[in-house]
Amino acid sequence: MTLYDQSIAVYRARIDTMLGMLTKAEAHAKGDALLESRLAEDMHPLATQARFVANLPGEALPRLTSRSFTSRDDNETTIAGAKAALQETADLLDSVTADELVAADSTVVLDLPNGMQFTLSAEEYVRDWSLTNFYFHLTAAYAILRMEGLDIGKIDFMPHMMKYMTKGPG
Repeated sequence: MTLYDQSIAVYRARIDTMLGMLTKAEAHAKGDALLESRLAEDMHPLATQARFVANLPGEALPRLTSRSFTSRDDNETTIAGAKAALQETADLLDSVTADELVAADSTVVLDLPNGMQFTLSAEEYVRDWSLTNFYFHLTAAYAILRMEGLDIGKIDFMPHMMKYMTKGPG
């Protein structure tokens, strides 16, 4: 599996997962107020989870390609705005080609705002840092929406599996 398959393709498919969940959230009685929902007081609300899901793939691009990316600093205040930010990232990912990515064994230096620094390969960065954070925030968004009573289940988290289905239940 290539670095592109491990990163860009995964980010892109899972952004569709987030878009699908937010499309269902638009019909929820709470509407845009869902964006302020959180699992616990010390956790980020849904709006921040959506922002992180939109930002994390873009933040990987300068480490994996020669592209630049500017992270969104502010949360969207509407579900439509959150979906638009996610779609913008999806469109960006659609423009990335496999030949743009660095070699999997290229060195990546990850500097965190708290002063910590990690040096790892591009493949390790994708596997151990970027995708882990991406899935954390995607899963938190799913959990918040479930907690708020949105009618979503595992198939909403894994809609990409439908392309492989050869036989349905029953």
